[in-house]
Amino acid sequence: MNDGQDRPAGARQRTAMSSVRARRLGLDTQYEAVVFMHKQCQVCRSEGFLAHTRVLLCKDERQVVATLYHASGDLVGHDEAALSESAWSRLGLMDGDRIIVTHLPPLDSLSHVRSRIYGHSLSESSCHAIIQDVVNGKYSDIHLSSFLTACAARALDHKEILALTHAMVEVGERLRWPAGVVADKHSAGGLPGNRTTPIIVAIVASLGLTMPKTSSRAITSPAGTADTMETMAPVELDVAAIRRVVEHEGGCVVWGGAVKLSPADDILIRVERALDLDTKGQLIASVLSKKIAAGSTHLVIDLPVGPTARCAVAKAPRSCRAIWSVSPRHSDCAPRSC
Repeated sequence: MNDGQDRPAGARQRTAMSSVRARRLGLDTQYEAVVFMHKQCQVCRSEGFLAHTRVLLCKDERQVVATLYHASGDLVGHDEAALSESAWSRLGLMDGDRIIVTHLPPLDSLSHVRSRIYGHSLSESSCHAIIQDVVNGKYSDIHLSSFLTACAARALDHKEILALTHAMVEVGERLRWPAGVVADKHSAGGLPGNRTTPIIVAIVASLGLTMPKTSSRAITSPAGTADTMETMAPVELDVAAIRRVVEHEGGCVVWGGAVKLSPADDILIRVERALDLDTKGQLIASVLSKKIAAGSTHLVIDLPVGPTARCAVAKAPRSCRAIWSVSPRHSDCAPRSC
């Protein structure tokens, strides 16, 4: 429906009135799509857009959900929409392009978040709806915070962990390897300076096993495994580069956020870090989804014990191990906890 000929005259007129010229602002907002429009802009006035409204930006078949900010003075023209780098690149815009700015349709998946808040469990379909909207950029940081808090206040049960894991895998890409055994490891973390991953990957690969290790950047510490590895080698590799390195070396250590393997994970981690929140259920779904998406068949779980670790006391690993051992039984990974 690019030319609008099949729509009623009123709808075509409304679309024309919602059209503005896009301008590249050169503003880096990382993941968040942002748009600036003049507070006296005809579109803002006719549509009733207030500052900090979530709006839908459309260019042909591409759509982006963005947060609207009002500007005055000469920063933005009355017929302009100034876009952040994230919004500009995702819409694939060129200088002079016009975009449509409209209201964002209601997010049905938020009903599942509210249901979780009020004590109900998440189903397979509700997890998929939530994660799909997260990956599509339809959740604001407020929505993401609500979802994460709802999963933290009352722990996810095994069925919910499995449903969340499957949903996070299904919305992204998956790597597949010819090797019969594809090894991986994960440490629950929490110990300052504990950087065993580069050593383990090197040893495992040298013994002839395949180990495509995807790691996270920092969540609650100053530097994650990917941040540390980046001081020695590039970690932002695309799928083709990962395949090339693994085929040549037998293994790699890369940042999972650079590829679309469980893409929801890094979106959630960004907000978790701001909240200083990291729950067991979401942690397990996060780890397993990335391992499954990376094509791992065998996974070793390292559960450090210590005052700053997620397992603060010696008896905690037993309860943690029980959760880890149940969840993957129904998925594509076969972990071995240690």
